Amino acid sequence: MIPVTQPFLPPQEEYQQYLDGIWKRNWLTNMGPLASQLEMELKDHLRVSHLLFVTNGTVAMQMALKALDIKGEVITTPFSFIATTSSIVWEGCTPVFADIDPTSLNIDPSKIEEAITANTTAILATHVYGNPCDVEAIDRIAKKHNLKVIYDAAHAFGVEINGKSIFEYGDISTCSLHATKLYHSVEGGLVITKDSDLLKKLAYIRNFGISGFDSFAELGLNGKNSEFHAAMGLVNLRYISDIFQKRKALADLYDEKLKNLKAVKPVWHSHANNNNAYYPIVLESEELLLKLKTEMDKQEIFTRRYFYPSLAVSLPYLSKVEMLVTDDIAKRVMCLPFYYDLTFEEVELIARTMLRIQNN
Repeated sequence: MIPVTQPFLPPQEEYQQYLDGIWKRNWLTNMGPLASQLEMELKDHLRVSHLLFVTNGTVAMQMALKALDIKGEVITTPFSFIATTSSIVWEGCTPVFADIDPTSLNIDPSKIEEAITANTTAILATHVYGNPCDVEAIDRIAKKHNLKVIYDAAHAFGVEINGKSIFEYGDISTCSLHATKLYHSVEGGLVITKDSDLLKKLAYIRNFGISGFDSFAELGLNGKNSEFHAAMGLVNLRYISDIFQKRKALADLYDEKLKNLKAVKPVWHSHANNNNAYYPIVLESEELLLKLKTEMDKQEIFTRRYFYPSLAVSLPYLSKVEMLVTDDIAKRVMCLPFYYDLTFEEVELIARTMLRIQNN
């Protein structure tokens, strides 16, 4: 059986060393020394201005919306994980979908401008599969219309544009450190901002809004993370170079072996590195996708229709909206098995199997 994804796990004895320290200190949560250490190491590794380690990527987005005091309409993408849209709704705002670019699969800046109304207050855009949005165009639009920008960078750990971290764009960027991500802390998330005042506000929000023993500065929630999760993040950070190297090699092999597949890959941002968070392909037709998926499932080679269906048509708490490009891409996109422990032999097997199914 070949799963679509599998978490990276470091040597157990290295994680155990951190657990021994947790037992000695008896400090399990509430931003203990390991959580604080992880924040400092990630800030240095990513070369960002300010960073907070939080519960997960969804809470990170909720905190971002709250910290920026977002109300009214938020323009967002229908081609993303459900958390992008549900966070907007959860914070009492109205998501307004803008269609995606058919090559990058990111939100189309020209469609953003068309969607702006007097009630628009923010843009929440996803770097889909880690592929950077057109951040410069979005920045111009935001400045022109006085809008805040939040980036859902759940997939974009380690991505840079011209040597600058993708997390440094927008008012706030968020990242997921879920176990399925290329770098993870089992469960976890990051909130990143260049604004020191925003950082202070976000830090209060993360801890119930508490500003002292008997005082409160903000409306807050419990966005803290535990020492156990921080320990996993610290150990995994030691292996990030190996993780990137292995995933690139796997992606390169897929590229070579699937040259004759009737599919294309998303076009990556021309000035950004590819972190190879996923291996997505857009098939020639939904018919071919279903043929491949059905037959591969029988052989226990598991793929994922990520993201399908479009958020603009699938959420019971929102009215359905037709998005021509998104609706088409969502029907034809498939992510192939992709994770650190995947072998080159398995990639060759997957590729042979797909080509055989396609050609039969």
